[in-house]
Amino acid sequence: MKLSKNQLSNLGLLIFIVVFLFTPVGKTLKIWTNRLLAFSPSVVSVEDRSSLSTYEWNLNQISGDRTGSFDFRDAEGKVVLVNLWATWCPPCIAEMPSLQELYNDYKEEVVFLFVTHEEQERVLSFLNKNGYNIPVFQPLTTIPEEINSNSIPATFLIDKNGKIAIKKKGAADWNSNTVRNQIDQLVGQ
Repeated sequence: MKLSKNQLSNLGLLIFIVVFLFTPVGKTLKIWTNRLLAFSPSVVSVEDRSSLSTYEWNLNQISGDRTGSFDFRDAEGKVVLVNLWATWCPPCIAEMPSLQELYNDYKEEVVFLFVTHEEQERVLSFLNKNGYNIPVFQPLTTIPEEINSNSIPATFLIDKNGKIAIKKKGAADWNSNTVRNQIDQLVGQ
C-alpha cells in the first residue's frame, strides 16, 4: 500500500505530536522552545502598581542556606522576588537558569522565595541534578491574594513598600538588563 504525500505529511505530524507530548524528548523540546520565546518581563509603571494587602504568609524552607519556617513578614520593607514553580513544568524549568543567575548576583540585596507545592525529595533531586542552589519554600498558609496564581510559572518582584513592580506569568528571561535595572533601582530606594 502506497501512502499519498498528504497522508505521509499527516503521519509525520502525528508522530511529531506524539513525541512532543508524550516522551522525554518532547519535554526537552518544550523547555528549549520556552527558552527561545522567553523575553524580559515588563516593568509595571509606578502609578499602576498594586500593593500587597498583607504579609501574613508562612512558608517552610526546604533548600538553600537554611531550612525551617519562614515568616513572610520578615520580608516586609525589603525587595522580594517570589517565583511560583514546579519541577514538572517545562516553562518553569526553561526560566530557571536565568533566575539562578539573578539569585547569584542579588541574594544579599533581595529576598528570593521560590515556592512549590511539591515533595521535598523531588525538589532536592531536581536542584542537585541541575546544580541550582536557590532557596525553595513550601507554603504552610494561604498565599497573599495579589501574588497568587492558578498558572505557573508566576513571578513577582515586590518593592520595599509592598508594591508589585513586575508581575509575570509564563517563562521569562529574568537575567535581563530590564530586570537588573529595576532591581538596582528598587534596592537603591
